[in-house]
Formats: sequence, structure tokens, C-alpha cells
Amino acid sequence: MKLKKVTALTLAAAMTFSMVGCGGSDAPADTSADTSTDAPEADATDDGAADDGAAADDSAADDEGGAAAGGLTYASITLGEDNMDITTTIKFIHHKTDREEDGTIADLISKFNEMYPNITVETEGITDYAEDSLLRLSTGDWGDVMFIPAVDAADLPTYFLPYGTVDEMSELVNFADQWKDAAGNCYGIGYMGNAQGILYNTKVFADAGITELPKTPDEFITALQAIKDNTDAIPLYTNYAAGWTMGGQWDAFLGAITTGDETWLNQKFPHTAEPFKDNGDGTGAYALYKILYDAVEQGLIEEDYTTTDWEGCKAMINNGEIGTMVLGSWAIAQMKEAGDHPDDIGYMPFPITVNGQQYTTAGPDYCYGINVNSSDDNKAAAMTFVKFMVEESGWCDLEGGYPISKTAPTSFVFEGVNVVSNVTSLAGEEDVMNDMNAESELSFNAGGDSKVQAIVEAAATGSESFDDIMADWTQRWNDAQDALGIEVQY
Repeated sequence: MKLKKVTALTLAAAMTFSMVGCGGSDAPADTSADTSTDAPEADATDDGAADDGAAADDSAADDEGGAAAGGLTYASITLGEDNMDITTTIKFIHHKTDREEDGTIADLISKFNEMYPNITVETEGITDYAEDSLLRLSTGDWGDVMFIPAVDAADLPTYFLPYGTVDEMSELVNFADQWKDAAGNCYGIGYMGNAQGILYNTKVFADAGITELPKTPDEFITALQAIKDNTDAIPLYTNYAAGWTMGGQWDAFLGAITTGDETWLNQKFPHTAEPFKDNGDGTGAYALYKILYDAVEQGLIEEDYTTTDWEGCKAMINNGEIGTMVLGSWAIAQMKEAGDHPDDIGYMPFPITVNGQQYTTAGPDYCYGINVNSSDDNKAAAMTFVKFMVEESGWCDLEGGYPISKTAPTSFVFEGVNVVSNVTSLAGEEDVMNDMNAESELSFNAGGDSKVQAIVEAAATGSESFDDIMADWTQRWNDAQDALGIEVQY
């Protein structure tokens, strides 16, 4: 992992609320960019540590089959039949502190132990996961299974065991290419998927007289005004104080959702001269962030954005005190569980229309990674555990997640929108977005919460126009391109 990346991420965590910090129990990982969003943890056991020589041997994947040494792959395991003779203890670190505390993870492990009674799974939920997991990864002191933090693709074989090739894994799971190396091997499998849209209270919309869901920025602002004029609800709850609910959520709409182009985010964005210009048609990055600026400027948010309450807002939207919140689909289940009106919780596409179509991107939340330095028994036990969690535990569906497994049942429904993916970087450019984020200090989809919080502050105080903010971002983007020698093509 490059020092610049670690430094940039550490500074971002120090300067802003971590994406999985005070909502770490609830926030997902960022899922829209290559660098992968509740809102998006470890001592290694003796069995989980191997010497450096073994680590080097184990980290070499078979380029043809994508298998680790010994032929272990995700596809090679049949649950309930393979690895039944293994007796060992593995450790799993994660960001889902809420599910650690409410017993959900313990219940899922109990289900696993009904099938594999001799594999003990120890867990640790870490609040400030984005930063702490990187520090633990660098020391090797984390266990056998972790949710992969923001590392460079080139470093994947150093830390993690491949599950198989992306082609093989794509037959079994969605988003197999989220964490891949140059050889085409898959190193991460999501614990759940996220689609990107807006939570809303259907009763509040009805009471406000809104009969059709807004499809453009202007229609959305008009709907928020109707909520303010006709109800007592807060039209748009920013969740400003939580931090991760800012960049972590608004950045997720960059790319295909706002442009209709699946290649824009990871392939064209770094090479674009003016990515934040006004397209004049309510599309693109300019239109995305202007929705937030306009809502704040026109008084369509909470009275005091500095005092928002992440935990409290769940019951508030359930009870009709909030009209809308910008959050991924991972939040649906939490809002439904927070009060007596689960049927009033709706989910709608983001209000940008490109050539008559609305889009959502779907991608994995945090992804399971297996320690390449674990013992052979622990590698096999860890891969068996991951496969169970993905295919048999039901955790993804419990969270209301977009499906990961292509064989497990799902109840996820999101109608009236085209589901697309922001395709990954071009070969040889896997780390370009990481480099641009670090050099520009804008950190899109990588903990850049402060830049979005600054939009709220500027709009509320009138200290800076939206166009001036976009001009500043453009200058920083252009300076990063110059510093890194990145060719401007668009």
C-alpha cells in the first residue's frame, strides 16, 4: 500500500468524521468507485499467522485458475460436505458494530456452527473501521477474515487470498470484479449489495400533495418545497453532523446515475478537463451537488444542520417527521425497524434523468477478504465461512441489501429505474482514481465528507456561491492531473 494513500486516508479520517465512524454500525462502504456507501473490527490467532516465506508462496495466485496454493477456491467448496474435518479458530473483523451488539452476527455464526461445529469464529466490530482496518492490515495483526479497506489493486495479492478468477466468480456472485488484480483474480466478495437512491416517507409525500416521484433536480426541489408548505416534516434531512452521510452518500451518485455512462466514473472522470461544469440539462456532477446546495439555500433542510442526530433520524422518518434522506438502499431495513410505520418507508431513484431514463448503480458494500498469511486450515475454514455467509446465512437479505449471491433467495425490489454498474478502470489505470483523490484532496468515494459538508455550510451562510465551489474543485482536479501527468482526453 503506497504511503501517499495511507497518509491521505489518515488525514481524511483525522479531519472529518470517518465514513464508518460514528455511524460505523450503520454506514456502508463506498461502492461506486474502484477503491471500495449501517454507514461504508483483531488479534491474529496462532493458527492465522504464517512466516514471511509462506506468505510469499501463498500470495502467488495461479493465473490460469485463480486458485491459491493447494487449489483452494470458492467454487471448489460444497457447503456441508467439504472441510468438515477441520478443527480451528478463525477471526473476523468488521464495521457492523450494531449487528455485533444486537446479537445478529452471533446468531449467524450459530447457524454456521450447526453445519461446521468444529470451526470457531471469533469476531470484533470496530467503530472507526476505515482507518483502523488499514493500520491493522499494515501490521498483519487482524485475523483471518476482514472487510477489505481502501487498498490499491496492486497490493491485493500481498494481503489477501484469491477466491478464483473474476470469470469463475461472476457465475456465482454479483460484483466479482470489485476487488481484482491485473491477472483477473477476485479477492473480495460483498456481504451485501447497495443500490443508490433516496429514502422517503410515502405518507409525507401524500400529505404534501406529491402524486408523482420527482425525476429531475427542479422537480425534486419543488417536491421539497411542497413538503415544507403542506406538512410539519423536514423536507430533506442532511445528517450533516454524522459526517459519513455527506461525501459517503452524495458521492455515490457520481457516474452512471448522473451521466447515463457506465464508463464515466472510473475511466473518463480522471481524464476530464471540466468534470464539474454545468451541462445545462440537469445532469452530471454539477447538477448532483447543486441539489444539495439549493435545498440548503432555500431552507428545505433541518433548522440547525450542525445538530443532526443519526440514530434519532431513523425513528423520525419512520414517524413522518422527515420527508427525504439521501442514503443507499442498505438503510431501508433500519428505517423500517425504527418505528411503527414500516410501510411508510419508500425508496426512489435519484432525481436525475438522462435521455428519458433514470439510473441506479448497484455494487457491493464492504467485501470479505481472507488473510493470505493464515495457515492452510484457517484459509480453508475462512473461505468456507465466507461462502456460508454469502449463500446460506441470509445476512444480505436481512439488511435489505441488493443481492450478492446468484443462488440465494432475495426480497429486494427497486422499480422504475435501470440498474447499472460503474465499470472498473482500464487495464493499467487501476490506481489512477486513488492517485487523483489523494493529489486533489477531494476524495470522491473515499471519505471526502468535508467537501460536501462545505457545500452545506456555504449555502447556509451565503459565504460562497455554488459556481465558485465547482470552479475550485475544477482547479484542484486540473492541478492533480498536471502533477500526476494524467492525459486530459475529454
